[in-house]
Amino acid sequence: MSHGQQRTSHRPVTATAVDLFCGAGGLTRGLLDAGIPVAAGYDVDEACRFPYEHNNPGAAFKRISVADVTAATLATHYPAGHTRILVGCAPCQTFSKYTQGLDNGDDPKWKLLAEFARLVRELKPDIVSMENVPELQRHAVFDRFLDTLDDEGFHFIRAREKQVLYCPDYGIPQQRSRLVIVASRLCPIELIAPTHPPARHRKVRDVLKGLPALAAGGIHAGDPLHRTSRLSALNLRRIRHSKPGGTWRDWPHQLVAACHRVKTGKTYPSVYGRMEWDQPSPTITTQFFGFGNGRFGHPEQDRAISLREGAILQSFPNDYQFVKPGGEYCFKTIGRLIGNAVPVRLGEIVGKTIKDHLERFHAVNRQLNHG
Repeated sequence: MSHGQQRTSHRPVTATAVDLFCGAGGLTRGLLDAGIPVAAGYDVDEACRFPYEHNNPGAAFKRISVADVTAATLATHYPAGHTRILVGCAPCQTFSKYTQGLDNGDDPKWKLLAEFARLVRELKPDIVSMENVPELQRHAVFDRFLDTLDDEGFHFIRAREKQVLYCPDYGIPQQRSRLVIVASRLCPIELIAPTHPPARHRKVRDVLKGLPALAAGGIHAGDPLHRTSRLSALNLRRIRHSKPGGTWRDWPHQLVAACHRVKTGKTYPSVYGRMEWDQPSPTITTQFFGFGNGRFGHPEQDRAISLREGAILQSFPNDYQFVKPGGEYCFKTIGRLIGNAVPVRLGEIVGKTIKDHLERFHAVNRQLNHG
């Protein structure tokens, strides 16, 4: 069953969302799958236009920096009488543990969450959702974002530990934790309860086992996104000595890279590894297509995972298209689109949270009006 077939329907939701920092459309796709219409997505990366619009009917791609967007422009996307939903995931590299989350005022990306807050103040939407890396909680810009929600009269969960979710608990086959804020002016709101207890966590096997086999550098004739990067003769020898869930420490000494033989290099065991069939995958980064960039080796085939496999682990539908017909399949570009995306299933969870919230709110109002 596809995400779109999982929609629950009671009374039609008279709500519309706009997606800031929309990327290739992971969050938008998830909202649509939950039954939340999305009018537009904003991003500065032109490479996002085709996947965003092609896979998300009715949602228009707007190539403009959120720093240059006005509330008046956003307001044009919302039909009269609709609940206004504003969602977004500001670029998270600035806040990531991999960059130590330094408060670098020279990085323009650092200011984008503040621009999100500005639009919340100026547009005054009814519901806001913000998704990012958990490390963001350690920084003043996050506190200022929450202060904006407070000042604007939003209800949201304040307990820091309840703001972070573990993706496998919601059916995403990836060992990834995310910070998710859902806020409403209407009444208290909280993310829906986990849908998958540990015994039912989805694993790599559940989503990748049936895909056609490929060699390193191979391309599947029926799906050009199911393609893999080439491996040098040395890396081909290395992956043949790699065990699922293992590290480069499993290799013969002559295959170990010089940088890993010195003391400082021994602290990086997670590169050059294979995934495990019966575990969720590691976090999918923008470099997941490279065997040496993390534990991105296929569990049993001698190659890194394909672009399609990375997209599936990000819970994109198996037929989600990232390149227009006849277009160039650039690993770096497509890897960036997939790795930077909000997992589609996470977007769906946010959408279901909002939809359930609106249905409860309107049901209570109907009871009060008829009481």
